[in-house]
Amino acid sequence: MYFLRAFTHDDIPAIFRLLSDKRMNRFLPWFPLQSAEEAEVFFTERIENKKHYYAITSDGMPIGYVNISDDDSHDMGYAVLPEYWNRGIVTELAGKAIEKAASDGIPYITATHDVNNPASGRVMQKLGFSYKYTYQEYWMPKRINVLFRMYQMNLSAPKDFVYMKYWDESERHFTENHI
Repeated sequence: MYFLRAFTHDDIPAIFRLLSDKRMNRFLPWFPLQSAEEAEVFFTERIENKKHYYAITSDGMPIGYVNISDDDSHDMGYAVLPEYWNRGIVTELAGKAIEKAASDGIPYITATHDVNNPASGRVMQKLGFSYKYTYQEYWMPKRINVLFRMYQMNLSAPKDFVYMKYWDESERHFTENHI
């Protein structure tokens, strides 16, 4: 069985294992972590005290995460270690995180994926997100241009509301008809 729970300081070794895995981090916006010290900084700056940042656990140990950002994008991110890929774990537990976000009054959630990572897009579709548009972003610190597909799920926002910040900030944006 797999569960969601808050990360704790005791999870720093597991956070290092997760965020140092090169395959898991290929499509994440940061480089794989190189040390336990980097994992502790990551925990302190990006995870600790975040209301919607959850560890995906197996036998109590973190094997991945689901988070929904606190900013106006309410952007959902997720990842699990490669040995847990293609089991439906993220889909199941991201659904629980969405339920919690809805009960907390979050009006919508966005989710983006690199066009070279269609498996992530399939998770978004299985969760009930709808494709809205594609945009290009220069990704720091990796210093590469990435085409992202933006999906959205409106929880209490009007059905026709679309979060446009990524579109507005990108010089290159368009809608794909084949999605």
